[in-house]
Amino acid sequence: MEEFEQELRQAFERRPAPSSLKHRLMERRHARQPGNSVFHWQRLAAATLLTAALGGGVVLHQREEQREGEAARQQVLTALRITSHALNHMNTQLAAHGRAQR
Repeated sequence: MEEFEQELRQAFERRPAPSSLKHRLMERRHARQPGNSVFHWQRLAAATLLTAALGGGVVLHQREEQREGEAARQQVLTALRITSHALNHMNTQLAAHGRAQR
């Protein structure tokens, strides 16, 4: 068991990185960065345009539904006015008929 613990301690012991590691990582980073940056901005622009287009579509859809709702409301009000007028006319006729019978 002591041998296993010794191996673990050695495996987890901090060792300095090779001096060339930082230089290699920085070179790799600079080599990828210009193309990656342009690609990042292109993706961001595409996402912004897509969001704007979808938002505009939602707004147009809501406006159309609002127009249709208002048209339906006007039709119901017109039907109620016609019905009210017809009922008033019928009441007048019934009242005249009731007076004529007396």
